[in-house]
Amino acid sequence: MTDRYAGFAEFVAARGPALMRTASLMTPDHGHAEDAFQEALIKAAMKWPSISGNPEPYVRQALYSVVIDRWRWRSRRAQESAEEPPDAGIPADVIADADRRLVLRDALARLTVRQRQVLVLRFYEDLTEVQTAHVMHCSVSTV
Repeated sequence: MTDRYAGFAEFVAARGPALMRTASLMTPDHGHAEDAFQEALIKAAMKWPSISGNPEPYVRQALYSVVIDRWRWRSRRAQESAEEPPDAGIPADVIADADRRLVLRDALARLTVRQRQVLVLRFYEDLTEVQTAHVMHCSVSTV
């Protein structure tokens, strides 16, 4: 890697897991989240030499834009229902925790991408309403 891209690999290694979690929260399909994450990193790599200061806001904005763009242009497919795994021998608290995560995932999946984006930005990323509106390119009242 040339000097132009110095620091990019370190940035991805340090912040990649957090960015991937954000992508996973914004889209219910893990494969789409991985694709959006990779596409955002490609955009960041292309602009890396011109990104000054902290690159994370640029990469996060790219990620949010990619998720919205993918949602707008992909056709809706019916989600295949997964067969429930047997729970024999698994402690009840582990099952309850997994059930809560599944309920949350299903609830998030019923929301539109923009609604999910608001929840992720406000409560996971801990942005203010004004910051969320800025990232989403909308008014504060919309948030």
